[in-house]
Amino acid sequence: MCGIVGYIGQQQASPIIIDGLRRLEYRGYDSAGICTLENGELQIYRAEGKLINLENILRETPATGSRGIGHTRWATHGKPSEINAHPHKAGDFVVVHNGIIENYLKLKEMLQAAGHNFSSETDTEIIAHLVEENYKGSGDFETAVRKTLNEVQGAYAVAIICRQEPDKLIAAKLGSPLVVGQGQGEYFVASDIPAMLSHTREMIFLEDGEMVVFTEQEMRFTDLAGDELQKQSKTITWSPLMAEKGGYKHFMLKEIYEQPRAVADTIAGRLQAEEGDIYLEDIGLSDEQLQQLDKIFIIACGTSWHAGLVGKFYIEKLARVPVEIDIASEFRYRDPIVGENSLTVLISQSGETADTLAGLREAKGKGGKTLCVCNVVDSSIARESDGVIYTHAGPEIGVASTKAFTTQLVALYQLALKLGRVRGLLTADQCREQVEALLTLPRKLEEALEIDGHVEEISREFMNARDFLYLGRGNQYPIALEGALKLKEISYIHAEGYPAGEMKHGPIALIDEQLPVVVLVPRNDTYEKVVSNLEEVKARGGKVIAVVSGDDSELIDKVDAIIRVPEINDDLMPLLTSIPMQLLAYHVAVFKGTDVDQPRNLAKSVTVE
Repeated sequence: MCGIVGYIGQQQASPIIIDGLRRLEYRGYDSAGICTLENGELQIYRAEGKLINLENILRETPATGSRGIGHTRWATHGKPSEINAHPHKAGDFVVVHNGIIENYLKLKEMLQAAGHNFSSETDTEIIAHLVEENYKGSGDFETAVRKTLNEVQGAYAVAIICRQEPDKLIAAKLGSPLVVGQGQGEYFVASDIPAMLSHTREMIFLEDGEMVVFTEQEMRFTDLAGDELQKQSKTITWSPLMAEKGGYKHFMLKEIYEQPRAVADTIAGRLQAEEGDIYLEDIGLSDEQLQQLDKIFIIACGTSWHAGLVGKFYIEKLARVPVEIDIASEFRYRDPIVGENSLTVLISQSGETADTLAGLREAKGKGGKTLCVCNVVDSSIARESDGVIYTHAGPEIGVASTKAFTTQLVALYQLALKLGRVRGLLTADQCREQVEALLTLPRKLEEALEIDGHVEEISREFMNARDFLYLGRGNQYPIALEGALKLKEISYIHAEGYPAGEMKHGPIALIDEQLPVVVLVPRNDTYEKVVSNLEEVKARGGKVIAVVSGDDSELIDKVDAIIRVPEINDDLMPLLTSIPMQLLAYHVAVFKGTDVDQPRNLAKSVTVE
């Protein structure tokens, strides 16, 4: 959530900053602003709503200068408004900030007592005033920022400029992502990689408690005690075009169609079909350590939590290790029993999810081993975990996760196979059979996408429903949850996912002629049970949309609509049934005219609690 972009160099800063903010729109925001510095003059422009509102202001009154900072805000303290939008100014200092300052009320009272007057409702304005106050004592911009950051409590990524020291731009982070870009005679700082990719691929990732000072000639890294740090840059291979729509109407649809490629990339180099084994290069744990595991925790949020629910089925079935799965925001507060032979698996698309990162630190603090499933190289969770399984989905811009979800399922399946082999539960032949099925998955996903037009027709028929119910059993239950979440996220229709067998314990009371019920009923061990649940829905007048596998024709006369996905082994079927869940949500949202890629109130990367 929120986006920061900063620039210092020889070019006009404003177009670079606005372009970077546009590339961060996927993070979710409700206002935007920019500050540039030229000839000792600070120029600040802010606007409520979408970035286009700020751009319209800048067309009338351009922001000039070769250094500046910009921000897209998602409201935490104070309602969305122009006055609460960033940047915030106090005296000669201007700041943009992501995160939450937990002790801002105490600091505000102290600053008000010292004569400071505040113009916004935000916690961020505290930072600007505190830097101004600390500058009085030191007369040095860097010292004042460092002292301020040692006084605030909470999470932050900040970028700050100073009218009295116009040759400098300072940025720092604690618990909120910040990336530095190194160009030719120019420097960039941003919340995420896509903001800078059209200018440079040389990136440096700030760690918690680190600060960077930019001038046109150099950049210097220090900790908050002022000690110099040496940092190495990494070359990012994503091209700017990877973050463009590529001819699709929405990023979400593009990303749905990218799933065969994303899954193939996540498989590549890891499957050893001849040996009947899995190779996970960065897992960070020896075979001996994997053999000694007595419990696995999986923690995640939102869509990643649904992936974790499927992962529990995989691991317990293939490796016979007991798995507990937690929503990350609950894990850290329940005092989990984590031992030295416990493994905590963290799942996060961005690798910056605040609650998941806190859960990681809780598990490590109790002496357990950690492994993350993540899409962003060198993100905070990836850096702090003992090991990582990267999902090679590429940039995911749409807020509603699609290809990140399916690649997470693939990564968890690979982990389960690895554990099964190492622990002697799977023979080479058994693993080889699973690997061969996994190798067919990209093609099967392409076949599944051929239902798009049919799902669009079904979506048109049911777009005006006020509620949806999604039912599934076994490893299809998490897909029911995911289908309901997708519909809620982008169409704003109320939807619930339930285990099909649980329907009789409450949700059946909701069923009438107006309620569409999506039933996941591929051919597996629970097929007959789910068909019985489906018939219970029809007996009460509900409208049934059945998702079936292969050429199943038994249900044609029992349902109102049928969606077919290809056949594959039951373990991998959740990847195929997730496709119609995504497409149904997408087309309903398009018909309703909602903002598919940036749904209201949501952010792509949730970096505060």
